[in-house]
Amino acid sequence: MEKTLTIDGREVRFKSTAATPLRYKAQFGKDYFSEILKMESLANVKQGKVSSKDIQKIDFEIFYNIIWVLAKTADRNIKEPMEWLDGFDEFPLMEIIPELQDLIIASLQTKKK
Repeated sequence: MEKTLTIDGREVRFKSTAATPLRYKAQFGKDYFSEILKMESLANVKQGKVSSKDIQKIDFEIFYNIIWVLAKTADRNIKEPMEWLDGFDEFPLMEIIPELQDLIIASLQTKKK
C-alpha cells in the first residue's frame, strides 16, 4: 500500500510492505507492532476527548519513527531520521498521522479469503 502527501510544499511518498516492520526494528531496535499499539493513547484525541493525562502518555518519537520508516520503505534514498526531519521547516505531525493511518492499520490487518 502506498500514499503520497504534500509536506512543507514537497511530495513525500509513504509505503507499507512486509519488510516495514523489519526495517523499523533494524533502524530503531524496537518492535514495530508493539510501538503501533502504544499509539492507542491517541484514540481519545481522535474522539475530541483530550486531557493533559492523555497527552503525557503519548510518546511522539514513535510517530516520527513510524512516519520515517514508511517514507524509507517508499524511497530507500531518504536520509537518516534526524537529517530527513531537519529537511522540513514545517512538519504538521497531527495532520500527517491521520493521513497515514490506513498504511499503519494495513500492516496489522489480515485479509480473509
